[in-house]
Amino acid sequence: MIRKFIEKLSIHSILIFVSLLSIFPFIWLISTSLKGIDENIFAYPPVIMPQQFTWDNYIGVWHKVNFMGYFINSMIVAGLTVFLNLLLSSLAAYPLARMDFAGKKIFFFAILATIMVPFQAIMLPVYLITIKLHLLDSVNNIMGYIGLVMPFAVSAFGIFLMRQAFLTVPKEMEEAAIVDGCSVFQVFFKVVLPMVKPTLAVLAIFTFIGSWGEFLWPSIVLTKDAMYTLPVGVNNLQGMFSSNWRFIAAGSILSTIPILIFFLALQKYFISGENDGAVKG
Repeated sequence: MIRKFIEKLSIHSILIFVSLLSIFPFIWLISTSLKGIDENIFAYPPVIMPQQFTWDNYIGVWHKVNFMGYFINSMIVAGLTVFLNLLLSSLAAYPLARMDFAGKKIFFFAILATIMVPFQAIMLPVYLITIKLHLLDSVNNIMGYIGLVMPFAVSAFGIFLMRQAFLTVPKEMEEAAIVDGCSVFQVFFKVVLPMVKPTLAVLAIFTFIGSWGEFLWPSIVLTKDAMYTLPVGVNNLQGMFSSNWRFIAAGSILSTIPILIFFLALQKYFISGENDGAVKG
C-alpha cells in the first residue's frame, strides 16, 4: 500500500514539475504584460506577481497600433484556411477510404510522404508561383488573402486524419442512403460528414492554431501594413517601441485569446475525434 502511494506520488510530482516548466513562459508573459514601467521585468530570480499592477500595456497596444486590423486579417485568413482544409481534406480522404481504384495505396503513401517535407524546403518555389499568379497584396487585398491561404488550403495530415475517420463509418449507412436514392455527393455531405463531426473539430482546431500562429509565410508575402496578420503585427512592436517588452507581452497575450476561445468551443469533440482518427489503418 505504501509502495503504491510512493509510486503515485513520484509520478504525480514529475508530471506537476513538467507541467510547471511548460506553462512557466506563459505565466511570465502574463506577468510581464501586467507590470508597470518602473518594474524590472528581467529581475533574477523572476518576480511573478506584479508590484505595480496595470492594464496600461494592453490599452497602449490597442491604441498605438492597428491591432483590430491585424485581428480581422488573422480571422479572415484563419477562417478561410480552416474552411478549405475541412472541405478539401474530406473530399480527398473519402475516395481513399471508400473507393477502389488502381494505385490507391500508392497515392495514399505519396500523400503521407509529403508530411516529411518541411514548408521551408518548398517555400521558394511556392513564393515564385505566388508571384506568377499575382497573389500578393501589392495587387489588391483580395489577392493578398488568397496568397496567404492557398499554400495551406489542404494538408497531408488532414487527409490522413479524415481517412481514418471515414473508415469508422459503417458501410451499411452509405448503402442504405444509396438505396433511398442519394447520389454520391449527397451520401458524402448528408450522411458521412455528419458522422465524423468530432474529427472535423479536431482538424479545425489544429488548422486554426497553425494558421493563426503562422509568421514566416505572411512576413514574406505581405508588403502592406494594413494587411498584416497578428503575428507579423505583434513582431513589429519590437522595432516600433524600441523593444518595449511589456507591449509585446500584452500583444502576445491578446493574440492567444481567439485560440483559447476556439478550442474551448470545440473541446467536447476533441478527445472523441482524436480517437476516431487513431483507429483502423
